[in-house]
Amino acid sequence: MAELHDLTALEQGELLHRCEVSPGELAEHYLDRIARLDDVGAFVTVAEERISTCARELVVKPVGASPLWGVPTAIKDLNLTRGLRTTFGSAAFADFVPDISDNVTLSIEAAGMISLGKTNTPEFGSPCYTEPDVAPPAVTPWDRTRIAGGSSGGAAAAVAAGLVPVAQGSDGGGSIRIPASCCGLVGLKPTRGRISPSPMYGDAAGLATAGPIARSVRDAAAFLDVLAGRRTGDPFWAPEEPLPFLDACERPPGRLRIARFIEPLIAPTSVDPECVAAWENASSLLESLGHEIIDIPRPLPVEAVAVFETVWAVGTAMAVVNLAPDQRSQIRPLTRWLTERGEAYSGPEFGLAIAELRRYAAVALEALAPYDAVLTPTLATPPPLVGAIRDDADPAADFQAQKEFTPWTSAWNVTGMPAISLPLHWTPDGLPVGVMLAARPAEEPLLLSLAAQIEAAAPWADRLPPGW
Repeated sequence: MAELHDLTALEQGELLHRCEVSPGELAEHYLDRIARLDDVGAFVTVAEERISTCARELVVKPVGASPLWGVPTAIKDLNLTRGLRTTFGSAAFADFVPDISDNVTLSIEAAGMISLGKTNTPEFGSPCYTEPDVAPPAVTPWDRTRIAGGSSGGAAAAVAAGLVPVAQGSDGGGSIRIPASCCGLVGLKPTRGRISPSPMYGDAAGLATAGPIARSVRDAAAFLDVLAGRRTGDPFWAPEEPLPFLDACERPPGRLRIARFIEPLIAPTSVDPECVAAWENASSLLESLGHEIIDIPRPLPVEAVAVFETVWAVGTAMAVVNLAPDQRSQIRPLTRWLTERGEAYSGPEFGLAIAELRRYAAVALEALAPYDAVLTPTLATPPPLVGAIRDDADPAADFQAQKEFTPWTSAWNVTGMPAISLPLHWTPDGLPVGVMLAARPAEEPLLLSLAAQIEAAAPWADRLPPGW
């Protein structure tokens, strides 16, 4: 007989709706699993007192509430949670407790979901691996010697290990889709402005957004419904959708024109044969579903990479600019190296880089406009061993290795397009390999419709990692 954690988040929500289980009982089920099974570096902080208080307050499901009302989740340790330790993955903030919550936390609470705590992230969410000083490395449950990816590595490890049914991540250069691929999950980066970054607005370039990590496309869509929405003062916003994103999963996408390319964008690198096979097999699957597949040249030029790196380095420097000297001495070598790069640019140089990046984005959007979706691999290799990318002695080599591991993901942060990684392939030794689809800005409904069609044609729900 299926246990609670075997069910999808939506199925658990239905049990709660029928009063066959209470929010408190469901939360306790997952707390027990976290206590026994979090050998994957998923959680930095477990919020037991907050959980019990929240569960007591969820007595009767309100009319019109989210189908995820009462369902447990987790919040990434980059997001402010009032009264709960938030480290930003850094020893410099090891004991920081914010006095406000951000929009992501408030949206989750307003939907009646119960956050079990804060998930592991690398320092300030910068690297594509999750190996911080404040917690053990986040690893994929498919092979605990290999990385869960980053920067939402703890969130993905938690979902993949069955410690929560869905989790929130954030993505400024691939940080939802990278761990989704490493952990065999669905990871959705929404359109720029789909989810409010209130009240911090710390990303001047508009690269980053929150988004869902889940085991199924429908769970991801339902969680996007929880997170989506604008707040007064937002610098970017996507048009509001008249229907829930979950409804899009029930609509056939029709026959689509799907562009594809495999040339790495941000670093010249070889692509692992398993990742090529995943991409080719996904192309064949899409053709079998009636879609037209068109090979296209890379939509962003090589020159865009240096501009993106300027913006990324300044963004890292902004994260540490107000640190006291004793805090600054605690930041990691990679953060220090990126900060020094960022601080070397003047204000006008940064402004020019943002403008240039937006011009590159406009050219890419125009080139991709004739297509309903774009297909690439998610990553250039299956998940590497813990420590294989990180190089404290040579941060420049570390950064280069990150680019070679993730040569496609950041393109859709530059353009602001929604993008989703789907777990469509496993290597012969059982490692997950994702493929990535992107759509035009604000076309999450079409992207989710297509992803749901793919999931129905090539389901992955029966694939469970060791220790499940």
